[in-house]
Amino acid sequence: MYLIKRRLEREYGMQVLLFSYPSVRGALDENAAALQSFIQKSRPDSAHIIGHSLGGVLALRMHARNPDFLPGRVVCLGSPLCGSRAAAYLNQLVWAEDIVGKSVPDAMVHQSANDWAAHVAIERDIGVIAGDVPFGIGRFLADFHEDNDGTIAVAETRLRGAKDHIVLPVSHKGMLVSANVADQAAAFIRRGEFLKAE
Repeated sequence: MYLIKRRLEREYGMQVLLFSYPSVRGALDENAAALQSFIQKSRPDSAHIIGHSLGGVLALRMHARNPDFLPGRVVCLGSPLCGSRAAAYLNQLVWAEDIVGKSVPDAMVHQSANDWAAHVAIERDIGVIAGDVPFGIGRFLADFHEDNDGTIAVAETRLRGAKDHIVLPVSHKGMLVSANVADQAAAFIRRGEFLKAE
């Protein structure tokens, strides 16, 4: 997320903090509590969150657990909000247990954000950016026959009640180095909708 942080600071004058968490060792709710604590330490008046992949689910989980949290919008980048077929496949493999860890099954296998985040989408603006460049190992695990970013299918990024959703020509990892993704995220943070092509 460093390049997105740098662009948001340089081009849009935003103050951006990076949050890292133990996705393998920590459970989803533990990491959501850690995110809440991380934000509150800065004592902001509002807090917008941009989360890539599992990070987007984590942001929604934090808000689901704390409905009266600080005001702010959420932008999910390639987040599996309807679950992930690739993650579900890996979760069945004994040898992949150390790769999948604790947060992934909680976030996208046993349940999905669509199962528990409906009230979050009512209470705050959520924008979702999906990619449709199928470059990534997940396409071999999930055997996609639809638009995907190489890890997550576009259909897996749909969240009921989300304020806006856009599909960009990027791969799952490519989102992290895309100026267009950063610009779209900034637009949503500022006005609650993405930039649309004329």
